[in-house]
Amino acid sequence: MSRRSGSEAAFERLLDAIDSGMDFESDFYNQAYLDRRITARIRRTGVEDYDAYRQLLDDPDEREALLDSLSINVTGFFRNPEVWEQLRPILAELTDERQTVDVWNAPCADGREPYSVAMLALDADEIDHTNIDILGTDINADVLERARAGTYETSTTSDIATELEPLSDPTAYVDREGSTFTVTDEVREMVTFERHDLVSGSAPGSFDIAFCRNLLIYIDAAYKEPIFETLVDGLDSGDYLVIGMTETVPISLRDRFEAVDKRRRIYRVV
Repeated sequence: MSRRSGSEAAFERLLDAIDSGMDFESDFYNQAYLDRRITARIRRTGVEDYDAYRQLLDDPDEREALLDSLSINVTGFFRNPEVWEQLRPILAELTDERQTVDVWNAPCADGREPYSVAMLALDADEIDHTNIDILGTDINADVLERARAGTYETSTTSDIATELEPLSDPTAYVDREGSTFTVTDEVREMVTFERHDLVSGSAPGSFDIAFCRNLLIYIDAAYKEPIFETLVDGLDSGDYLVIGMTETVPISLRDRFEAVDKRRRIYRVV
């Protein structure tokens, strides 16, 4: 099933139901992305079409399952390791120059990216990890609970041991039992998780460096600029922004940034 072979009107009715009955604003997201995620739930529940699935959203459990599916949860420890190597001197510089370094990661998904920041700070002698406070935010309350737990399973799509290879000694930061990996208390205590809607909300504070990686590829082009405005609202001149390696700063906002490492999408606010 796809929207091409289904009913456009039924799809719109379903989106209206999602917008009115769930804490989610579908207008901000790429329509093809929404259709893929919704169609996956339709197949899993065994109903026939958009209208039939809309009736299932009366069930709170199905609403939660759909919100989990629609949220951007693709992540990993030290995704694109070359980016993290370039972040070492930046974090070292910030902790050397500033009394406190506030880090914002949005959306944080299951927590592996903000925990990566914490582990990098602990692993690098040149970074004063005692100066760093990390905030991970996401719209999905369930995924935030998983992030707070800090426990991850190796699977066919996520080899945790491989993800942790950039660290000099992963066992210092993660306890392993078979295929289960749990971040240590020292790592967990560096990160706070809060519910926040980056798409329609405002910045949840003032930060020295913000990570927004691999969200924008799913967002409708018309709403990318407001997201960047929200990110910049939480940053001052001289602060840093890190986006995904396949993402770009909107043309209208490029004069607000200078590239520190353009290929790895690390920018400084001017």
